[in-house]
Amino acid sequence: MPSWTDTVRFAFQPVVNLTTGGVAALEILARPESGDILGQARRDPELDGLLAALAIRAAARRETMLPLHVNVFAGTLADLGRLAALRDAVREAGRLPWEVTIDIGPPYTHVPHHALLEAVSTVRSEGFRICADGVGDGDVPLRLLTDLAPELVKLDVSLLTRPAAVRAMRTLCEQLGALLSVEGVETELQCAAAVSAGAQMAQGELFAPPARLPVADVYVPALSPAVAAAPRSGPSVRQFVRPAALLPATASAGLVRALLTGSPAVSGVLLVDPSGIPVRSVHRSRFLLSMSGPYGHALYADRPAAKLGDPPRTVGVDATAWEVLDVVADGERDRTSDDVAVVDHYGRCVGVVRLADLVRALSESRVEEAAGLNPLTRLPGSDAITGEVDRRIADGQTFVLSWLDVDHFKQVNDGAGFAAGDELIRAVGRTLQHAASGTTRVGHIGGDDFLVLADPETLGPLAGAVLDSPWSAGGRPVTLSLATVLCAPGSVTDHRQAAACLAPLKQAAKALSGASWVLGRAGLPGHEVLRGSGAERAQAG
Repeated sequence: MPSWTDTVRFAFQPVVNLTTGGVAALEILARPESGDILGQARRDPELDGLLAALAIRAAARRETMLPLHVNVFAGTLADLGRLAALRDAVREAGRLPWEVTIDIGPPYTHVPHHALLEAVSTVRSEGFRICADGVGDGDVPLRLLTDLAPELVKLDVSLLTRPAAVRAMRTLCEQLGALLSVEGVETELQCAAAVSAGAQMAQGELFAPPARLPVADVYVPALSPAVAAAPRSGPSVRQFVRPAALLPATASAGLVRALLTGSPAVSGVLLVDPSGIPVRSVHRSRFLLSMSGPYGHALYADRPAAKLGDPPRTVGVDATAWEVLDVVADGERDRTSDDVAVVDHYGRCVGVVRLADLVRALSESRVEEAAGLNPLTRLPGSDAITGEVDRRIADGQTFVLSWLDVDHFKQVNDGAGFAAGDELIRAVGRTLQHAASGTTRVGHIGGDDFLVLADPETLGPLAGAVLDSPWSAGGRPVTLSLATVLCAPGSVTDHRQAAACLAPLKQAAKALSGASWVLGRAGLPGHEVLRGSGAERAQAG
C-alpha cells in the first residue's frame, strides 16, 4: 500500500527582492495529490514536522543554492521536539541553518505563547531565521508578533486595499529590524501598491507561479524602490541583501571553479568557517583569471581556494546603505566590485550586497528627492513632509506641525519687486534650515509658505530664530506669521486631518499684528497666542 508521502509533491515559489529585482529565496510549498494532509498536519505536529523535513529534502534534490523558506504551523513549533526531523534534513542536505527561514503560520489560537517564544529562541540560537507568515489574514496577536521579533513579516495581499495598515506594519517592522513582504501579488498595480507602502519583498503569480523546478529568472515590473520611506540616515542594508554563495573555508580551488562556471549569475564565493563566519572572499573575475592562466588549473585545482581569495569585507545586518559605501570606499581600489558580506549579530553570513544595487537605488532616491525640491529654496515640497507626518502618526509619536509665511507678501512683491521677494524667501528658507535640529523637517510648499515638522521641545528655538530676526525686502520691514498644531497620539488619523487642524490657526495668526505665533491642539477648541497683538500667552477662542 503506498505511503502518504508518495502523494505529496513540492513546488517552489520565488521570494523576490523589490529593490534588487532578484530572487532572495525560494518558498517550498507542499502540494498533496490527494487527501487533506495539510489539514491533518495542522492538527498533528509530528506530521507537520515531517512535511517540513520532506520539503528540505525536495530542495536538496533540485540542487538549488538559494536560501529556503519552509512552512511550519505555530503549534508545531511550540512543540519543539517535533522539529527534530527538520534539523536532521537540513544537516543531511549540507545546508547551514541560517540559509533556512521558518515561516510560522496560523492558527495561533490555543497555541501556548510562552512555549512558542521559547521554541523560537531555541531555533534562532541554532541559526534558523524566523518569518511571521499570513499576517493580516490570520489570528496572530499583535503583542505576540512583536515578541517573536521575526526577521521577515509576510502580509496577505488583501491588506494592500488598506494602505494605512501596511504603512503601520512597515513602521513596526522598522522598529523590529524586520523586512516586510507581500504574498499573493498577481498584478502590476498590486506590486506598485506594495512598493508604495514600503514593502521590500514580495511573491506571487506576477513574478513566477509555484513550479516543480526552482527558478531564478522572474518578472519584476520597472518600479522605483521605496527608498524614500527609509530613515534619514539611509536605507537599511537588509533590503539590498542577495543570497550568498557559501563554501567551507577548506574548499579546493577546483570546487570553487565548478560552482562559478556552473552558476553564471554568481559574482563571488564566500568561504566560511564551521560557524558560518566569512574568512575569505573569492571574486569571480580575479579567481577565474588566475585559474585560466598558464598552468593555472594544474597549479591551483587541488589547492585551497582560500589562497586565491581576499579578506572579506563585512557589514552588520543593521547597517545602512551609506555605511556599506563607506566600507567600499575605505578598501582597496581594485576591489570596488567585490560583494560585501552581510553578517548577523553572531558574525554569520546572511547574504551579500552588490555595489551596483546600492548606487542604482541611492541614485534613484536622489533623483526623486531632487524632483520634489522647490527650485527657489532647494527645500523639499509638501509630499516629503506629509509622508513623514503619516509615518509619525503610524508610529504613535507626539509632534508639532507648523505653517510659516510672510505677512502681506503680495504687497512686498508689488512694492519691492519680485527679485527682492525671491531673495527674502531664500533667506527665510536658509534660516529655517540652519535652525532645524534633530528630527525637524522643513519644507517649502510654494510662494511664501513653509511647513515645519518637529518634536515639541525643538520648535521653540526654531521659532525664535525666524520670528526674532529683523526681516526686510527692498528696504521695507517685513514680519512673519507662524501657526502650530500639537498632535498627540490618536488626535489625528493622517496628514490631511493635521492640515485641517492647522488651517484655522493660520487664519488666527494672520489676524494678529506684527510677528505672530499661535498654538493649538488637535481635537481641542481654541488656541494660545504666543506672539502678536501684544498679548502674551493669552487664550483665544
